[in-house]
Amino acid sequence: MRAFVGITDWDWFELLRRQTGLDEVNFWQPSGSRQFLALNPGELFLFKLHSPRNYIVGGGLFAHWSPLPISLAWEAFGIANGAVDFAQMRARVERYRRQGHEQFADYTIGCILLEQPFFLNENQWIPVPDNWSPNIVQGRGYDLTVEPGLTLWTQLQAAIGTPLEVREEAARYGPPTLSFPRLGQGSFRVIVTDAYARRCAVTNERTLPALDAAHIKPYSGSGEHSVENGLLLRRDLHALFDRGYMTVTPGLALEVSRRIREEFENGRDYYRLHGNLIRSPENPIHRPSVEYLKWHNENVYRG
Repeated sequence: MRAFVGITDWDWFELLRRQTGLDEVNFWQPSGSRQFLALNPGELFLFKLHSPRNYIVGGGLFAHWSPLPISLAWEAFGIANGAVDFAQMRARVERYRRQGHEQFADYTIGCILLEQPFFLNENQWIPVPDNWSPNIVQGRGYDLTVEPGLTLWTQLQAAIGTPLEVREEAARYGPPTLSFPRLGQGSFRVIVTDAYARRCAVTNERTLPALDAAHIKPYSGSGEHSVENGLLLRRDLHALFDRGYMTVTPGLALEVSRRIREEFENGRDYYRLHGNLIRSPENPIHRPSVEYLKWHNENVYRG
């Protein structure tokens, strides 16, 4: 089990720790050119403030890394990006990118998606380990089963009690055990988008602003923010899917309801898609759940 200690701004930390009910945050990087490979999903990502505040002040469970247009990052996470509005986020990215303001540039930024974020009170802040170098610019990783990572893990557990789902059946101060984090809405959207290789599962459309991550079983109806409960659909198809004018069978075939023709005297373009097999993610664990598809067929689809 590993942890990564990433360096962040006071402003980012201060804004986010004042929010209530955050279930995810985007620890963004000003450039999306360097993939983050230091952690596996479910491992700890910790926040360290810039010097001279050499303390670990919070963290979360790593879920995913993705290079995203800044507009999509804002749309997906909003204030969970650590900025009060899109203009402020753009200004901060431009400051780090050290280039002039480009009004219509949709910069690609690196997005480290973290679930179940926590923020320590000042009296709980943890000094960085002794082997921390002042020359570190982005952060460094630690093995939490050996020193100095083991002490860091013990200090963290003492500071926050019995939080998170890093452990499953370990003793309170025992070794950390990996478990996949629960996703928030923004992370669900991004991970589903990447699982489908940024292409509509039905039409193969890859214009990113025109694509939506659709829940097969709505979150409001006890569906989960899980990839197997998601489909990446063009936005018009998403609307029809949610309203029961189309569905996907457990065999991954698209069905289009006769109600479109009956109610709107139209739908030729949609009926051309009827019976086509959808594209599903390459990773088997990301493929649509048969259970959720059956639920949509039986409870939403209008036949």
